[in-house]
Amino acid sequence: MTFVQTLRRDWLSNIRGDVLSGIVVALALIPEAIGFSIIAGVDPKVGLYASVVIAIVISFAGGRPAMISAATAATAVLFGALVREHGLEYLLAATILAGVIQIVLGWLRIGYVMRFVSRSVMTGFVNALAILIFMAQLPELIGVTWQTYAMIAAGLAIIYLFPHITRAIPSPLVCILVLTAAALIFGIDTRSVADLGELPDALPLLLMPNVPLNFETLSIIFPTSFAIAAVGLLESLLTASVVDGMTDTKSDKNRESVGQGIANIASGFFGGMAGCAMIGQSVINVKSGGRTRLSTFVAGAFLLFLLLVLGEWVGLIPMPALVAIMIMVSIGTFSWSSLTDLAHHPRRSSLVMLATVVTVVGTHNLALGVGVGVLLSGLFFAWKVSQIFRVSTALSEDGRERTYAIEGQLFFASADEFLDTFDFAEPLARVRLDLTRAHIWDLTGVNALDKAVLKFRRAGVEVEVVGLNEASSTIMDKFAMHNRPDAMEKVLGH
Repeated sequence: MTFVQTLRRDWLSNIRGDVLSGIVVALALIPEAIGFSIIAGVDPKVGLYASVVIAIVISFAGGRPAMISAATAATAVLFGALVREHGLEYLLAATILAGVIQIVLGWLRIGYVMRFVSRSVMTGFVNALAILIFMAQLPELIGVTWQTYAMIAAGLAIIYLFPHITRAIPSPLVCILVLTAAALIFGIDTRSVADLGELPDALPLLLMPNVPLNFETLSIIFPTSFAIAAVGLLESLLTASVVDGMTDTKSDKNRESVGQGIANIASGFFGGMAGCAMIGQSVINVKSGGRTRLSTFVAGAFLLFLLLVLGEWVGLIPMPALVAIMIMVSIGTFSWSSLTDLAHHPRRSSLVMLATVVTVVGTHNLALGVGVGVLLSGLFFAWKVSQIFRVSTALSEDGRERTYAIEGQLFFASADEFLDTFDFAEPLARVRLDLTRAHIWDLTGVNALDKAVLKFRRAGVEVEVVGLNEASSTIMDKFAMHNRPDAMEKVLGH
């Protein structure tokens, strides 16, 4: 594909939809970035500058068009202790180092690990994020005036009903404009964006973090940087998979990893904190018509324009308008079909999904929740495969030779069952182990076969192993002990 074709596909194929969706996302980013700055313990400018820089840079460097990356809660919560103990400059240094780590992980093809994340974990991840997005709106829903509830209800009505009139303008944008006008005209007493914190009124400056460049600084920031790099990539790659499904397109996960690193390095040098992909904003972007890199770029560029040129007007936007949009995102993100699927999906798959949701919501730690889901998926898979294992036997007419036919996967979860099938005390002259329909996967499987052979030999029985496929034969030739002189002592322990 030529440069011109790539440019048209990635930037110019959906100009109107991308521009309008980018504007909506930019407006929705402001309260989020301010809130995440507060979580990290820094000035709102740090989160807002980060959102501008990361969104613009990732639009060029990322591997998933139409996905929105900016300052996020997942990374903000990891900065709290570092900021309290060492200050803002160390946050900036940690952000840059996190970006470097992400670039290295991208070069190491970390994107391929996504193949080990099951569908159940993905569903749990999405549902948990939908719940967290809704929970984040609770401060704006509890202890407020009836006018606030009325405006939120009106905002939701606009968001869901306006598309029946026309889809030419994204309904979330109409929601913001109408509710802002209503608040100004009727003087409705409700919280606005200006109540969250002071908006910046100048361009971010390129600067080097004022920290000593020595091993002590590295030892201070590395744990935080590594955690941010890991959590940021995990959320970004999972969000990329969600957007892949929403748009029926593919993304380059390894390029996205490198792009996230480049964006975070740029953010650190421009006075911003680390960020990653945002599933809520990405859903807003896609549902508002965004499809290419242009939508992500417009989100960052228009956010900067809002802050520098329209700051006073942006401050007038009522929070109920943005809360209505985020509730829409929460509803649209949650996989409602997963609730009915609980009745007929395999129980183990449902348990993995529920465990992921409960862990993420309970700890607000996306990495931990996904880790629990992946671990359970692996354990259930190993258990299931270990059940597809059978050993049948046949005794010769003279009663002197027995053939064991092994079928299935011989590995750590089936090794004990494999050994339990043999009667090592049976008076035989010869045993034949037929592994034609079996496969040996790991060292535990090799060790189990070693033990079987050596126990028979210790009882004076001749053993023949036949039928190994090429892969099993290779691992046996490399690691098996039963044909070595000291095998009996090493494997059986005496």
